[in-house]
Amino acid sequence: MRYVAAYLLANLGGSNNPSAADIEKILGSVGIEVEKDKITKVISELKGKNIEELIEEGQKKLASVPTGGVAAAGGAGSAAPAAGGAAEAKKEEKKEESESEDEDMGFGLFD
Repeated sequence: MRYVAAYLLANLGGSNNPSAADIEKILGSVGIEVEKDKITKVISELKGKNIEELIEEGQKKLASVPTGGVAAAGGAGSAAPAAGGAAEAKKEEKKEESESEDEDMGFGLFD
């Protein structure tokens, strides 16, 4: 992962095809000893490819991965933005009520 990150940093720095020396310099600047075979692997896999397109493709792939309900909640919220305002107001009202109920229990956590 650190080799890919260094490659991306070099790419952001303006080098469309970062060399092994570029990656070594970046990793060496933070005290990481490099393994030449890993650098070679990263460079060979990414050579000549558009980084922005690769990131886009990766994001599309990750969007299809189940995340344990987080994506479902996000998808439902974005599906009906016009009706979302009224629903949010009701949710906030209920949330405020439940918080005030917790405060009225008569004792504090550290009492």
